[in-house]
Amino acid sequence: MRISGVVSKIAVRGDVAARNEARAPVLLLLLDCMRGREPGCTARRRRWGACFSALAIAVAGASSSAHAQAISPLTPPASPPWNAESVFEPVPYAKWWSHYPGEKIEPEDTPVVTRRWPGYEERGIRSGSWMYYPSVSVGALYDSNVFATQSGRKSDIAAIENPSLRVTSLSDRNPVTFDAYVKSRQFSHYSDLDQTDASIRAKGRVDITHDSGILYNFQAAYLHEAIGSLSSPLNAAQPTPYTYTHENVTYWKQFGRTTVSFGARNDNYDFGSTRAQNGSTINQDSRDGSIYAGHARVDYAWNGNLGLFTAFEGNVRDLKGTPSGSLSSHGYRSLTGINFNLTHLIGGEIGAGYTSQRFDDPTIGTVSGPAYRALLTWSPRRSIDVKFKAEEISTEAVETVASDVRAQSLMLGVDYEFRRNVVLSAFAGYENDKFFGQDRRDDVYSATASLQYLLNRYSSVALNYKYVNRNSNLPTAVYDKHEIGLDVTAHF
Repeated sequence: MRISGVVSKIAVRGDVAARNEARAPVLLLLLDCMRGREPGCTARRRRWGACFSALAIAVAGASSSAHAQAISPLTPPASPPWNAESVFEPVPYAKWWSHYPGEKIEPEDTPVVTRRWPGYEERGIRSGSWMYYPSVSVGALYDSNVFATQSGRKSDIAAIENPSLRVTSLSDRNPVTFDAYVKSRQFSHYSDLDQTDASIRAKGRVDITHDSGILYNFQAAYLHEAIGSLSSPLNAAQPTPYTYTHENVTYWKQFGRTTVSFGARNDNYDFGSTRAQNGSTINQDSRDGSIYAGHARVDYAWNGNLGLFTAFEGNVRDLKGTPSGSLSSHGYRSLTGINFNLTHLIGGEIGAGYTSQRFDDPTIGTVSGPAYRALLTWSPRRSIDVKFKAEEISTEAVETVASDVRAQSLMLGVDYEFRRNVVLSAFAGYENDKFFGQDRRDDVYSATASLQYLLNRYSSVALNYKYVNRNSNLPTAVYDKHEIGLDVTAHF
């Protein structure tokens, strides 16, 4: 097999994805595609060239803590081989496998949300064998319920600054990308809510042969848990600060239509204290510790319209806890299924498996049960993508809290391209969370909308809206809020 160079049309998709997420505390990394050096490859092997797009979605390991839900919202899929680092994320393996290097992929054949037409792509700044992609976003955010409370709601406006930099090597062999960002949020009236997040990441590949390599991903960050998020302490009046480091090393190998990968990751957390609404201090030191995990995945392309996969991850949570209660546990999760294309308009993925987590705390014990995921994408027109997702997970919600969450979720999203440079994205979701280790059940309703206007290849404007409604049998966990934001991004 040959792992070809960057396929320009697919690289465009990666650029747009990176820009779409530049305003959130989540970093998307644009990495070079894998290129082999065998001149006499078969056509079947050459199909992999277009498989390895530049899009690499690398969500920070702790970023889920910023969401009110346990299950992440709909995001564009990662492409091989980078999906091997997050083995449970959906990936259209069969569809990618069926492409040939040099095959022209028109913009209208790519997902709307990551589509970039000629004239709106980032140029970057070249220096020797490196490309630099600096950007900066500034904007304002209105929050209708900054303390995420049911009564006595307070609203405020915050100014947001978000400079970032992506540096990518141009080497075909052993490529590497560095990403860094700082995101500051300064409120007009409630300065105690001010926060600044920062992150730096190195991600790349070490080639072993033309069809195998070692993927690595290292990150260090200083982040905050948002008030009202799933893992934020109840009654918190300030975001909870914490430092976070992440290491993930994965071996990837391709055998004809089959690829296998296995690896290990380590996530380290060090939480600071936050202030409660009554003025007392909420100490979060008990959540300090490390999460160790081993993961593996196998993909097989039956043909260009049908692929099979199986994924497994085992984990050990070694957390500090308290003298009276342990927060540590160990467990696993597995998922097996298919990804398919019924027609050029309809595709998706269906998977089912099992999950189990055994807690050292005898009051929680072992929490186990089935897990599933169904994802369907329908494109009635080339300017519209409709996405539906149903998923159930257990033990995967908040790794540093000793209360397991079994979550069931339904999500529906639409991306509509008004014009080549104007895209509207809307999303609605429902999630039911059942907590173990405490008597708590939540129902979370959420909706988001984003209108992005690309002025030219150097700037864009975006209007964003978010709504969250959490109902719970715990009165202190009940709240709803609206967030409206406007930001302007300049990139080079």
